[in-house]
Amino acid sequence: MESGFSDNAAVSIGGGRTIDGGLLVFTFVRSSGPGGQNVNKRATKAQLRVGVEDLGLPMMAAVRFRKIAGGAITRDDELLISCDTTRSQGRNRQGCLDQLRAMVNESLVVPKKRKKTKPTRGSVERRIGEKKRRGEIKKRRGSSGED
Repeated sequence: MESGFSDNAAVSIGGGRTIDGGLLVFTFVRSSGPGGQNVNKRATKAQLRVGVEDLGLPMMAAVRFRKIAGGAITRDDELLISCDTTRSQGRNRQGCLDQLRAMVNESLVVPKKRKKTKPTRGSVERRIGEKKRRGEIKKRRGSSGED
C-alpha cells in the first residue's frame, strides 16, 4: 500500500522548512514482533521515502544530512525511514516524520570551528613538576642499590 501524504498539504520538516506532502511517499507493510493475531492482519509498519534534493536544504546542510543519515540513503539519493514502534499506522507515520525532523534540524546546525589554544606557562610547569614528582616516587620504589 503506497500513498503520498494527505492531499499534498505542506508538511513541516523542521528548521522552519516545509515540504509538499506529495513528495513524502509512505508505504505500509506488515510489522514484525509481538502483537498477536493483529500483526498478521494489519500493515502498520510505516516506511517513508523522500528525495534528499526535495528537502530543499542548503548545500552544506545537505552534505551534513547525508552523513547523519548514513545507510538510510539509497542509491537513488532517497532517504528511507522505517518506524514500527506502535501498532498504529498513524502513530508510526508520525514517528517517521519525527525522525525526519530530527535529522533535518541536526543537519542545519553549523558546527563550531575549533580554535587552537596554547597551554599557559603555569599549567606546563605544574604538569612537568608533577611528572618529576611521580618519577622520584617510582625511582624510590626500586632496590636500594645493594647487591
